[in-house]
Amino acid sequence: MTRVSRGNVTSNEITVGIDIGTTAVKAVAADDNGRVTARVRIPHQLRVPAPDLLEHDADEAWRRGPLAALERLGVPDARAVAVAAMVPSLTAVDAGGRPITPGLLYGDVRGRAPGADNLLPALGEAAEFLRWTAGEAPGAAGYWPAPAVANHALAGEPVVDVATAATAFPLFDGTGWNPAACAERGATAEQMPRVETIGTAVGRVRGSGPATGPVLGTGAIDAICEQIVAGADREGEVLVMCGTTLIVWATLAEARQVPGLWTIPHTTAGKSQIGGASNAGGLFLGWVDRLVAQGDSAVTDPGRVPVWSPYVRGERTPFHDPDRRAVLDGLNLTHDAASVRRAAYEASGFVVRQLIELSGASVSRIVATGGGTRVQPWMQAIADATGRPVEVSAVAEGAALGAAFLARMAVGLESSIADAARWGATAHVVEPRPAWAGAMQDRYHRFLQLADRSV
Repeated sequence: MTRVSRGNVTSNEITVGIDIGTTAVKAVAADDNGRVTARVRIPHQLRVPAPDLLEHDADEAWRRGPLAALERLGVPDARAVAVAAMVPSLTAVDAGGRPITPGLLYGDVRGRAPGADNLLPALGEAAEFLRWTAGEAPGAAGYWPAPAVANHALAGEPVVDVATAATAFPLFDGTGWNPAACAERGATAEQMPRVETIGTAVGRVRGSGPATGPVLGTGAIDAICEQIVAGADREGEVLVMCGTTLIVWATLAEARQVPGLWTIPHTTAGKSQIGGASNAGGLFLGWVDRLVAQGDSAVTDPGRVPVWSPYVRGERTPFHDPDRRAVLDGLNLTHDAASVRRAAYEASGFVVRQLIELSGASVSRIVATGGGTRVQPWMQAIADATGRPVEVSAVAEGAALGAAFLARMAVGLESSIADAARWGATAHVVEPRPAWAGAMQDRYHRFLQLADRSV
């Protein structure tokens, strides 16, 4: 079902951001102050043909979804459009840019090299996606990730940003596609998409005349787009992205390496981020929702909640173990659907706490973004699990909003990614509940013990 909502448009500087997510394409139109004037959400199917496979119908999700989102958003006078998407992803396309193989997604076993060390399997995942896809469709016109498919559909330009390309190492070596690395996987550098700097004008959206259509700008990885507009950029601030994937980033004044965690440059010069992605987000919570009867977790007794080890599809950070599986521990006859649901939200909150504690960051503030911020029990569980207030972002479609800011850069309305922080706004704050503190502490220790037993 497609959902569209609109406000009153008062600015002539409207730009559009489109986010290709795991379960839906989200798009927003935003004015120069970051106020959302229109939004649309178009769901698509997440296919799980086997426990270790994860894919999209790439034509549905990556090509037709963005086209439909832009059309139904209803802002033909937008100045520019940019696309954000998850990484890694890959499909083969024909001469018209239409996908002809499944759209492979992060964590799919087809991205795992035989005999590879599980320590950091995401390194090289895109390269193995290319090997499998080129084997399925040898001689395809192109092998493109999601944003290239979307950008070609919108403007005839199969473009990705340099950050997305960089996640395809060793296929992309920082300066361009590596011919030898591509050839080793059955492809040529010419079959890979064009790479441009984030926020660069690369064409015009088709369907309006070549001189008047919105400019197409390069977007970025969804997590980058979400981060730049979250306003959690100072040292000690923690950004929790609550989507299908749960992502936790703590801001550091200088880089620090911790086993199992990722350390990457912050978009703010001189700072770093430490943390990573977990499968204990909407992927896990949606599965629990389908499995368990309805129940109001808000009225659950704090002392009567079991403990989930939430790894229904393995775990990324900090274990990097695709073979872990979920456990529901400590069930007894006093538990009901509400307590099992509450346990699931707590498990996600415990992952947030675990990643923060492993990072060693001195936490000053927690900011939550993403579509999951609309799920109040999830936000409450994160606050209870960490024992800290959680500031909920005013715009749930953070990645799309960040892409809309990058679209402004493509037409010269902005000159620095750092200025996107002014778009950050808090809708409300969720406070931890003192009455839950003791029981939560006990369950957190059980959560860690379960994780240790799963090794």
